[in-house]
Amino acid sequence: MNTEMELVNSQKLKQQQQQHFHVLVVDDSVIDRKLLERLLRDSSCKATFVDSGDKALKYLGLLDDELDNASSTSSESLQQNGIKVNLIMTDYCMPGMSGYDLLKRIKGSSWKDVPVVIMSSENVPSRISMCLEGGAEEFLLKPLQPSDLKKLQPCFLKSSDNSSEQESADRSADSHNDNNNDTINKTKALCPEHGFKLQFASTIATTIL
Repeated sequence: MNTEMELVNSQKLKQQQQQHFHVLVVDDSVIDRKLLERLLRDSSCKATFVDSGDKALKYLGLLDDELDNASSTSSESLQQNGIKVNLIMTDYCMPGMSGYDLLKRIKGSSWKDVPVVIMSSENVPSRISMCLEGGAEEFLLKPLQPSDLKKLQPCFLKSSDNSSEQESADRSADSHNDNNNDTINKTKALCPEHGFKLQFASTIATTIL
């Protein structure tokens, strides 16, 4: 009985976690997008669909502002504002930018820790090896099946671990800032005339650390 309850609780927890997963799907085929939409919906994942590599880069804030580093700033801003992508699934053969080219752009950006899965209807060993060596987590052959999504569980877990580490780091930074502010406020209350000087000194010390 306890074993059954643990199994049910484990399945509920997994479903709740997957409901928070956001998958960005990049595919120029309407049919393949519809198929993947149904599969991801059955897996309780949130999904965003675009039909080209350029639109994917635009969504991620990476579209050709690299000369002045605006792409990096824009993508980091998206992440800081709570827009998260836990998994990117892209077709290999698309007009303009291939899935491999998109993979390389993502891995060279602030989204580099997000798992990328390449999909293709062509089983070309050299292409598969090139993508996996380039940083792809998985290479799936179309048409995708429900069993293919099971292969992506490690990607979900990896993305979840990355998100937890980032949230922990953010909480630690917030706690550090709160402690600094408390110290400044207490000192201001005791010595108002030195408040500004202490705040300035604290800012310099924090910058150095």
